[in-house]
Amino acid sequence: MNTRQKHLKNTPRRRFISTALSLSACAALPLSLFSKGAQAQAAQKPKVALVMKSLANEFFLTMETGAKDYQKHNASQFDLITNGIKDETDTANQIRIVEQMIVSKVDALVIAPADSKALGPVIKKAVDAGIIVVNIDNRLDTDVLKSKDLNVPFVGPDNEKGARLVGDYLAKSLKPGDNVAIIEGVSTTTNAQQRTAGFKAAMQAGGMKVVSLQSGDWEIDKGNAVASQILNANPDVKALLCGNDNMAIGAVAAVRAAGKAGKVYVVGYDNINAIKPMLADGRVLATADQFAAKQAVFGIDTALKAIAAHKKQSELSGIVETPVVLVTKKSA
Repeated sequence: MNTRQKHLKNTPRRRFISTALSLSACAALPLSLFSKGAQAQAAQKPKVALVMKSLANEFFLTMETGAKDYQKHNASQFDLITNGIKDETDTANQIRIVEQMIVSKVDALVIAPADSKALGPVIKKAVDAGIIVVNIDNRLDTDVLKSKDLNVPFVGPDNEKGARLVGDYLAKSLKPGDNVAIIEGVSTTTNAQQRTAGFKAAMQAGGMKVVSLQSGDWEIDKGNAVASQILNANPDVKALLCGNDNMAIGAVAAVRAAGKAGKVYVVGYDNINAIKPMLADGRVLATADQFAAKQAVFGIDTALKAIAAHKKQSELSGIVETPVVLVTKKSA
């Protein structure tokens, strides 16, 4: 065997030995180095906090479920923390939750504010801490944002347009001159104000008279109490226009208790599961679907794209409008 033949015969063995030595060297490395490497890789994933209003409201439970499902299918892309408050008016606790997220150093905050104005200072604090903030569901007050030199994109539906769809559909079942009442959500929230504006516009266009406007705080029990009061004070009211389905559920109970089932129309907003049997049997005439689960996902996506592009808060676009559609017995 000549020298070249010997060389060719030994080359594969040398390569194998070299590879084996490399693997042995790796195996001998402390496991902590691998752990640190895994931690570094995990640390690169953005941490997104979704802060909602009351999780007693089925709408926000649906939103949370949609967000968690989305994260589950994109687990390698981001981590998700979800939080909600006890009830729709628990603004102080929502502020505390945001402050906790700042301390936790989340990369993004996607928030449905309980109050359009009161959350302004803590939102400013989050942005100053380098957190990307995206507003969903209830739009933050534009004057407050301007006063704090904040640019916070809003991802959500045109609530006035959605309420107008519901109001216009109701108007077809009423006559000009009929008295109606509006049960509004928390009065300091932009989405409550917008829905009331949409209801009012529809009633005005149809020639109906709004004889009462009261807040039901987005809640079933408060909606029930307010509806009962309205029906007692205005026995000729023909319809109750409710700013969300929770209050509509309360209103339906009040109509029944007053002995006016089938005589007073009730409409809502949100298309939660609990309202669907009431649409089917006519206790609720119509509602609007603003796709709770998708709304959270759109908000999270907006935040993740901003992080991936290394954008500053001031560089984010202003409004990402999401769909809202009329839902009736026929379309449910």
